[in-house]
Amino acid sequence: HVQLVESGGGSVQAGGSLRLSCQAVGWTYRRNCIAWFRQVPGKEREGVATIDGDGRTNYADSVKGRFTISQDNAKNTLYLQMNSLKPEDTGMYYCAASTAGDWCRRAEVYNYWDQGTQVTVS
Repeated sequence: HVQLVESGGGSVQAGGSLRLSCQAVGWTYRRNCIAWFRQVPGKEREGVATIDGDGRTNYADSVKGRFTISQDNAKNTLYLQMNSLKPEDTGMYYCAASTAGDWCRRAEVYNYWDQGTQVTVS
């Protein structure tokens, strides 16, 4: 049984930083897609940052240079370091994991999602 447990959301002023963490409990896959998505009311879920099965990272244009996705395989934990936050970064952030290793920017690839955490930038 796989469970994604996310932590680290909250409220911050514009220009500030937050770090999200997501531990994949019971996860045994390697060379798979892992990602952070975000969603605001009335809009589709947006891929923020991904790591594919070969370890390559990909970022939405809106966060390039400000956000960094990373993983600690020993801890089965995914991180999203968010710097220089803007009000438009506000939203519900979701951690996602897939048993596939390709097409990682597509939300439909992901088998597992966490409950989400709110990030508010004012």
